[in-house]
Amino acid sequence: MKKWMYLVSVGSLLAIFLFFYFAHVEEARILDKKRTEEAAAKAKVEADRKAEIEQKARDDAAKRAADRAAEEAKKEADRAAKQAAEDKKVKDATDAANAKADGYAKQAGELEVQLSALRTQKEKLNREEFELAKQVELARVAKRNAELEIQRMTDMIAKRAADSAIATPPPPPAKKS
Repeated sequence: MKKWMYLVSVGSLLAIFLFFYFAHVEEARILDKKRTEEAAAKAKVEADRKAEIEQKARDDAAKRAADRAAEEAKKEADRAAKQAAEDKKVKDATDAANAKADGYAKQAGELEVQLSALRTQKEKLNREEFELAKQVELARVAKRNAELEIQRMTDMIAKRAADSAIATPPPPPAKKS
C-alpha cells in the first residue's frame, strides 16, 4: 500500500494544481490582453512623441544643412575669388619674368655673337703672333748660320793663308860667318 500512496499524493497535488491553474489561466489571458493594449497605447504615444521629435530634428537638420550649405557656398566663393586674385598675381609675375627672360636671352645671343667674333679675332691674332715669332726664330737661326758660315770661311781663309807660301815669311838668311 505504500506504493500507491506515492501515486495518490502526487496525483492529488496535480489535481489541485490543475484546478488553480485553469482558474487563473483565464485571468492571466485577460491581464495579458490588458497589458498588451496598454503597451500598445504607450507604444503609440511614444511613437507619436518620437515622430514629433524626429520631425523637429529633421527640420532643424534641414535648416542647419541649408545654413551650412550657404556658408560653404560663401566660403567657396570667397576662396575662389582669393584663388583667382592669387592666380592673376602669379600670372602677372610669370609674364614679367618671361619678358625679362626674353630680354636676357636676346642679350645673351648678342653677347654670344660678340664672343664668337672676339674668339675669331683672338685666334687670328694668335696665328699672326705665331707666324711672326716663327719668322723671328727663323731669322735668328739664319743669323746664327750666317755667323757660323762667316767663322768657317774666316777660319778656312786663315788656314789657307797660313798654309800658303806667301803667308809664311822666308827663313832668315843664314849668317855668314
